[in-house]
Amino acid sequence: MAKPGYKSARRNKDKPARPVRTGTGKPGGARSGKPPHGPKSAAKTPEQMEVTSSPTTAVDKQPPPPLKPRSGHRLPEQTARTIIVQGDDHYALLDSGLGEKLERYGKMIIRRPEGQALWLPSLPASKWSQADAVFTGDIEEEGQGRWQYPKGNLDETWQQNFDGMAYLGRFTSFRHTGVFPEQAAHWQAMDRAIRTARAGGRTVRVLNLFGYTGLASLVAARAGAEVTHVDASKRAVGWARENQEIAGLAKAPIRWICDDAVKFCAREVRRGNTYDIVLLDPPAYGRGPKGEVWQLFEHLPHMLDLVRDIQSNNPVMTVLTSYAIRASHFALHELMQHVFAGMDGRLESGELVLQQQSGERVLSTSMYCRFLGEGVEV
Repeated sequence: MAKPGYKSARRNKDKPARPVRTGTGKPGGARSGKPPHGPKSAAKTPEQMEVTSSPTTAVDKQPPPPLKPRSGHRLPEQTARTIIVQGDDHYALLDSGLGEKLERYGKMIIRRPEGQALWLPSLPASKWSQADAVFTGDIEEEGQGRWQYPKGNLDETWQQNFDGMAYLGRFTSFRHTGVFPEQAAHWQAMDRAIRTARAGGRTVRVLNLFGYTGLASLVAARAGAEVTHVDASKRAVGWARENQEIAGLAKAPIRWICDDAVKFCAREVRRGNTYDIVLLDPPAYGRGPKGEVWQLFEHLPHMLDLVRDIQSNNPVMTVLTSYAIRASHFALHELMQHVFAGMDGRLESGELVLQQQSGERVLSTSMYCRFLGEGVEV
């Protein structure tokens, strides 16, 4: 979910983003926005936060290692699987069209740019004019802008809810609000998988890479998992820790790590550490503070090699999400088929879409591919 210091290139639809600081890692980086630091009163214990000497580095300037050869059977598969995310009392896509979308967060209505809304809106202009907050400014995804409040000023942050869990929404200068509602489908699947495994007596370890504001990490911890959350942005990690406090999960076993995701995974391989569930949602393009460049199509294969090498002996799931428009979900699918060849489990891939409340229209948001371990049902 959940980025200056963020993955502001996340939803760039037409061309490479202007260089932005990501920290590789959604490639180490967070999504676009400027979340504040976490609450000053929250002490940072070693279990809560690890900060390396270069937490915002994206990737080295040298080319990444080549993709490893893999042998083994091709996994059972299901492609072109569309997961439709419905609205609820806490979030709904009200309408979309003419490059914008109209959303409801709780009782608040928000109007934001949406490059994929190529059609005409379904609702009349009078409904759109009822928005409490409207994002204006740079039309590019990575461009900064500002919010206008037609009905009067609003606080920068507000409390939201996902499945009974509170978190902070925030008006960022990069149009995002701190949550990507379409990811709810993966969160719910992960929650069910963790609870099923825990009921069978298993300890479940979750690694959330490019973790942004931490909602997936909190869902996993609430379900009973031991969680490691990695993001290269200190501000994003601060926001995530705020959400932990607001969600009432202050004592949950979550390690908050501010680091480059690729380098963190490489160290975990060397240490022999493994995880049962891995979540990764890297941006399409990014640039670190020292000029390090992340490009999804160049660096993702090596990233997935590392993810394969930190799988436990009985993995539950690995979820890869991408917003890079010039890719197909089949590209993600075939890469995952190569990397996970010979493992016990299956692959599912397709698109995440939001169901529009007005009519039957859906809005495509992202592509995904997920590995599900043997016997795992979500």
